[in-house]
Amino acid sequence: MTGSAPRKRPNILMILADDHAAHAVGTYGSVVNTTPRIDEIAEHGRRLDNCFCTNALCTPSRASILTGTYSHVNGATTLETPLDASRPTFVSQLKRAGYRTGIVGKWHLGEGEGHDPQGFDHWEVLRDQGEYFDPQLLSAAGAETVPGYVTDVLTDRALGWLDSLDSDEPWCLLIHHKAPHRWWEPDAAHDGMYADAPLPVPATFDDDGSGRSAAAKRAAMRVAADLNRRDLKTDPPEDLSPDELDLWKYRRYMEDYLACVASVDDNVGRVIDRLRERGEFDDTLLAYTSDQGFFLGDHGWFDKRFMYEESIRMPLLLSYPAAIAPGDPVDRIVTNVDFARTILDAAGVEPADGMQGESFLPTLTGREQPDRDAFYYRYYENDDANHHAPAHYGIRTKRYKLIYFYGDGLGLPGTSGQTYPPEWELYDLAEDPDEVHNVYHHTAYAEIRESLKAQLWQLQHDVGDEPHPSQPVPALLAE
Repeated sequence: MTGSAPRKRPNILMILADDHAAHAVGTYGSVVNTTPRIDEIAEHGRRLDNCFCTNALCTPSRASILTGTYSHVNGATTLETPLDASRPTFVSQLKRAGYRTGIVGKWHLGEGEGHDPQGFDHWEVLRDQGEYFDPQLLSAAGAETVPGYVTDVLTDRALGWLDSLDSDEPWCLLIHHKAPHRWWEPDAAHDGMYADAPLPVPATFDDDGSGRSAAAKRAAMRVAADLNRRDLKTDPPEDLSPDELDLWKYRRYMEDYLACVASVDDNVGRVIDRLRERGEFDDTLLAYTSDQGFFLGDHGWFDKRFMYEESIRMPLLLSYPAAIAPGDPVDRIVTNVDFARTILDAAGVEPADGMQGESFLPTLTGREQPDRDAFYYRYYENDDANHHAPAHYGIRTKRYKLIYFYGDGLGLPGTSGQTYPPEWELYDLAEDPDEVHNVYHHTAYAEIRESLKAQLWQLQHDVGDEPHPSQPVPALLAE
């Protein structure tokens, strides 16, 4: 019965896409595509409108999702800092509690002894980023090249493992898709499906960064300047004006990106259909999410990394009809660090010692839960070789966002030795949702600015992180 007490321990099924922006999901109001099968999860459950990552990069986000800890705790701060796979995860906790556990797809947390998946009864994962066509899968048995398109292959293998289970114990399955990660290679079934579609250009596409600090302007993530021939797949028509060329690049990027998303959507539908065939849909906590957001021409960019909304906002759709009644979208602030505790809470399994975050299951099931007023974000990979995004951290509340670009890689792998002068940015999201007006130096925001600095300092203390040495003690705390 929808919304009633669970009949038994739920199965857990998390579908994780790579770089799938929330604003390219139909139920989030996408103006460029539709995702009917992904939306179906929200129709039978809940859509979370304020889900954020705490480090907008593949390896760190995946580590936080699994371990329920921030990057500075689990050690996966950059793309080149693998996860110690022996760390407790929500999967290892479920396995200890009697769950059958499996993962198929992108791992990206390191390979070889100490870094291959642990706590899984079954694992088949892509090597590094994996291939779109004829992907190579690594497992305990070795490496295997599997013919076909990666999104279909991963779904086939995941459902094959599910169908192999022959007992009544609950299961936990993670399906981690490669798509729609760069270089956005669609399969034949979806290639060209957006060639004639209207693809509105974001209002901030021509943003030149004049409203922000110098730190953001150094990033090499511009659709117009930094997409390459491999991204675009073909040469542009001749005799295009500079503005026309920029728009042509945007279309080529979006056509392939959205076609990759369409394949993911179809395969999410296959999973939903199989759960129904098995009679397990109602008793399965089914989640669709991404490891972070993505710029889709917003501010003229592609990629992620920054603490701006399009980058840090994650889609999160959840269904579990036996316990979660369909309802209005949830506006509570949640983060990827909260996923582990929430899943374990739904399964009735204790979290491992040291897991951070908090379960938001009470909110999903209609119970009282104190609201969260802010969360902490930190990006470590300063001035990486490809995108040159600066290291920064900050706080986001329901209305405001304060960012400190400290511009120092601290010697971490994946960072350069280059350092930059620190800079601050402050945004009033109610007045400036597009984040084009940095009001840090505006006298009207002086009181808010100082209050947020103190709140940021306290949040860092609460999660066990340390401010960069260049940041002075906030004035409100120094008094």
